[in-house]
Amino acid sequence: MSWSNYRPKGEESGMGFLQKIRNVFRDGAPGPNASSFLNLSEDDLEAHLQIDRYGEFLLTEAVRPSYDLQVVPKQGYRHDRYNDEESQTSVPVVMASASREVLFDVFLDLIDPLGPVVDVVLETSHDHRGQDHIDLYREHIDVPVLKSILCDFEDQLLNDGCTGIAVLNAGRPLEVQFDEHKLLIVYGDDLTQFERVFAEHNIPCDEQMKFITEAEHVHSSSDEYRSEFDVLKSRLGMDGIFDESMI
Repeated sequence: MSWSNYRPKGEESGMGFLQKIRNVFRDGAPGPNASSFLNLSEDDLEAHLQIDRYGEFLLTEAVRPSYDLQVVPKQGYRHDRYNDEESQTSVPVVMASASREVLFDVFLDLIDPLGPVVDVVLETSHDHRGQDHIDLYREHIDVPVLKSILCDFEDQLLNDGCTGIAVLNAGRPLEVQFDEHKLLIVYGDDLTQFERVFAEHNIPCDEQMKFITEAEHVHSSSDEYRSEFDVLKSRLGMDGIFDESMI
């Protein structure tokens, strides 16, 4: 495992381990010159990136919080709304963070309320800097087939900070995202069934909680995960050309 080989945004110099991290900032966050990772020794930085436990919460290898812990990772979910300015619509959202030992099982269970046949969106930022990414789309896949494929790529989906996936039923409409940060995000008018899944896995509702995406953080990937991503998209029937218009 190595931390993704992008320098912090705006950095044109620097040596060693600092060149292997990519900072991702929330909207309105300070620029890279205010990064908590700057001016650290390589030993201090590497020690921070090796920490995967915060209390009872375990991170995957995909992402790490800021050095000054602007947000401390923990388990829980909160309600929100997604406002689409173009269509003038507002959709209820549940955002959740689950500890590593239950995360993948929760994701699989969240797929069930979507119905027996779903569409899939696979997201990659392996070849792109900053917040850019590319989405690939696959329509109409049976849920048992999809789950079988996902289980074969559990390590990739859990630990690659440049891979995300969304599963949706456009007819209802409902959508479950398992994003690059390994957060679970559910969209839909009625989210009761999804909240039941969180309760079954002892994930509490905490309307005040903050997520790792709301502060400075770094992503992890590797050449092996980049290659494995190509295998995953092939298994999902996404061998076509990337649609860069979806960035």
